[in-house]
Amino acid sequence: MQIYSTLRKWYGLLREARRRKYIEGLQTRGLKLGRNVEIIEDFFFDPSHCFLISIGDGCTICPGVRLIAHDASTKGFLGYTRLGRIDIRENCFIGDSVIVLPGVTIGPNAIVGAGSVVTRDVPPGSVAAGNPARVISTLEEYLKKVEAVCAGKRIFSRDYFIEHLDEEKRRELLDSIGDTIGFIV
Repeated sequence: MQIYSTLRKWYGLLREARRRKYIEGLQTRGLKLGRNVEIIEDFFFDPSHCFLISIGDGCTICPGVRLIAHDASTKGFLGYTRLGRIDIRENCFIGDSVIVLPGVTIGPNAIVGAGSVVTRDVPPGSVAAGNPARVISTLEEYLKKVEAVCAGKRIFSRDYFIEHLDEEKRRELLDSIGDTIGFIV
């Protein structure tokens, strides 16, 4: 078991180094990244047109996110490809498996829900979701709704992250969530 754990640790370190090197290569080709940007594994930032992509300070980019700054669907019919900037402003949260297409600005303090396809601008301080993504609420309304659901519920600590779970902790999480949702820091 010790060997497996050591190999897993080394694999994780190698994977992280490879991810960092890949991001640095994109930045060398023009990708603009702000400070404190969290990019979680398995993303796609249009490598051939990464100079058209900018991500502001304090953003979170979840797994499976695809930022596509070109659209080659017209190439065979018209002989040219459409290009457009993708500008994700500061403090945005881009959910799991979101696709952002050319010519889109996501305003500061916005959330884009998992699985959304963003075809047009998302205003500052809003929550957008769907295919195509549409604004479903303001950030303030969304946070109030989540806080109302959270009221009276237990908020679990980092001790309940996957690497620390045992049967007892799993049971506690399941009991807390019941048939609704739960919360963890």
